[in-house]
Amino acid sequence: MSASSVTVKVLFFASSREAAGCSSAEMKVTSSRSSSDEASTSTTPNTADLRRLLAETYPKLAPLVTDEDSITLALNEEYVPAGEVLCLNSGDTVALIPPISGG
Repeated sequence: MSASSVTVKVLFFASSREAAGCSSAEMKVTSSRSSSDEASTSTTPNTADLRRLLAETYPKLAPLVTDEDSITLALNEEYVPAGEVLCLNSGDTVALIPPISGG
């Protein structure tokens, strides 16, 4: 059985926009797991798969998206807590939000 895929809209903000060279992109995300993976209960693409795809597609963005302390994901306007991996559905919008500082 082949892995499933979904198409999501990715929004890039601040340093992630500079690294990607664009403000948004439609991306087809494929699950990195197969139905034969024992540890996986789902072959649905998830936020970890999206981070890997973003790192491959936008090499300058790789150091940011592979480090959860550098980029926070927001899935359909809800922050994805650090350490959590959420399933993606076609039509989802994922925003890449760098740390915000100020005073």
